[in-house]
Amino acid sequence: MKKSIGTRCESSLHRALKFSYAGRRTEREVAGFVADGISAEGEFIEVQIGSFAPLRQKASKLVQLGRLRIVYPVVITKYIEVFGSNGKREYRRKSPRRGSPWDLFNALVYAPELPLTRGLAIELVLLDASEQRIRDGKGSWRRKGVSIKDHQLLAVHERICLEKLADYFRFVPFTPAECFTSASLSERVNIRRELAQKTLYVLARLGIIEKTGKERNAVVYRIIK
Repeated sequence: MKKSIGTRCESSLHRALKFSYAGRRTEREVAGFVADGISAEGEFIEVQIGSFAPLRQKASKLVQLGRLRIVYPVVITKYIEVFGSNGKREYRRKSPRRGSPWDLFNALVYAPELPLTRGLAIELVLLDASEQRIRDGKGSWRRKGVSIKDHQLLAVHERICLEKLADYFRFVPFTPAECFTSASLSERVNIRRELAQKTLYVLARLGIIEKTGKERNAVVYRIIK
């Protein structure tokens, strides 16, 4: 069967999530775009694995016709499987990196005001996945020519729906009386400083927190009351 434009570079993980939300109602042309699917409740479904930037125009069009749910997979545990050029698996190992709901801001930083779109919800799917690699000599030099061929869903642990602006307060682990910086956020929730900076940037653009000044070279924030 010939693949549509929307499925040519689709991973097994993307496909599994798409069918779990939309069943057989997938790859529907709507308003000049191809939606990943339409749920049984009539919601448009978009599974987004990378940056949210490509969704800005598409989302604004789809919400004019109905509700839109953006499904964002967060890989909590990843297993890496390496295959030889003959297709035989050489080994399987567990990646040391663990994902968290905060990974959302790596994608949302490129479209920080997207959650303000009326009729739009973002759903985080916390899951385990495997990454298949093959020694074909065509991959990155960092991987010594090993190519990434696919990602597969192994297990779903939790789904977190961010539907209202108030839902994003879960990412502000401070009281209204506290002032904080990216360093204090990084320390409190154990995330990288760079990710903490992206988180605060997005939350400020959403109108949840605001800048109050500087502490040495660090921007200081507080919750908007």
